[in-house]
Amino acid sequence: MEDAGAVKRWLYRVFMNLAQRVGGALLDGRSVGPLDRLLYAVGDFVVYGPLRNVLGMSRVRVAYTAGEAIGPDLFKFYRSIGINLKQLYGSTETSVFVCIQPNGQVKADTVGPAVPGVELKFTPQRELLIRSPGLFKEYYKNPQATLEAKDAEGWFRTGDAGYVDPDGHLKIIDRVKDVGALSDGTLFAPKYLENKLKFFPYIQEAVAFGDKRDEVCAFVNIDMEAVGNWAERQNMPYSGYTDLATRDEVNDLLRECVEKVNADLAQEPELANSQIHRFLTLHKALDADDEELTRTRKVRRGFIAEKYATLVDALYSGKDSVHIEAKVRYEDGRTGSISADLKIRSAKTFAPAAAKKAA
Repeated sequence: MEDAGAVKRWLYRVFMNLAQRVGGALLDGRSVGPLDRLLYAVGDFVVYGPLRNVLGMSRVRVAYTAGEAIGPDLFKFYRSIGINLKQLYGSTETSVFVCIQPNGQVKADTVGPAVPGVELKFTPQRELLIRSPGLFKEYYKNPQATLEAKDAEGWFRTGDAGYVDPDGHLKIIDRVKDVGALSDGTLFAPKYLENKLKFFPYIQEAVAFGDKRDEVCAFVNIDMEAVGNWAERQNMPYSGYTDLATRDEVNDLLRECVEKVNADLAQEPELANSQIHRFLTLHKALDADDEELTRTRKVRRGFIAEKYATLVDALYSGKDSVHIEAKVRYEDGRTGSISADLKIRSAKTFAPAAAKKAA
C-alpha cells in the first residue's frame, strides 16, 4: 500500500483502522453500533473483500493456525478483515488437537481451553502434561521412547511449558528445556520474549538473557528491509547495515518496540517481572554461516552468549556503550571484520497488572 496512490492509501488506512476496532467483535458476535456496522459493510466492499480475494480466502468459513505463534498483529489482521482465524494446540500423539478456541472466545496469545475429555496439568518445571482418550498407545517398536514420553497413569509429556490463564485458556510460552528463572524465581521464557520482539516488523531476530540473573536483557537485530524503508521515509541517509543499526533514531524506534512488549508482559501475572530492562542492537545480522543460527533459523542462544560474552557483560554492568570488533563471513565465502560502538539502551518497565489492581 505504500506504493499505491494517495486515495487508495487513505481508503486503506481509514477502513483498516475501523476493521481493527470492530472486525473481531463482529466475528465474535459482540455488540457493534449500527453506524460502525454500516461503515464496515462499505469497507468490506472496497477493501476487505478484495484483500480476502488476493489472499485466496474469499470462501473460507473458518481457518486454524497451529505450531509456531504467528504474532498478535498478524492474527488480528486476518480476523479484522472477516477471516474467522482461530488457534489450536496438539500433536500427533494427541490425535491432532487437545485445545481449540471456540467461537466468541478467540484470543491472540492463547490456544483455547481443553476440549471435553482432555485433562491438563503441569510439573513444577511448568511442563504441560496431557491425558485424554485420544492419546497414542505407544511408539511403534520403541518401548523406551514410550516410557520416556508417557507415564503409568497415562500422562503424556509434551515438552512444552505454559500455564492456564484466568479464563481457562492454555498459553504455551516455550519449550520446557529452554525455560529458566530469574534470581527472584520469576519464570523466564526466552523464546516467548524473543517471539514477542520479532512480531514487530523492524526486528528480524532477538536473543533474551536472564536465567539466574536479576533482570532480563536482550540483543536485537534490525530487519534491514523494514528499517531501511522507514529510514528512507525519514530522509535518513545511511551507508549499510552497521551504520543503520547504530543510529540513535533507529535505536529509539526499537526501544518503542521493547517498551510495548514490556507493557504486554505487565498484563501477564506469570511473566510480569521478566520485562526487558536493557537492550542493544547488534552490529550485524545473526547468521547460520557464523554458527549463530541453525539452518532452520533457530537462535543458538548458548553459542551467542559465549561468542558475545563481552556484550552480555556490558548489558549487565550498567555501561551505556560497548566497542566490538568481530569477523564476519560474506555469502561468497570471503571474510572481513567489523568495528563498531554499540549503544546500550534502557527500556521503560511497567508495574504488573495484578499489583495495580491491588493498589
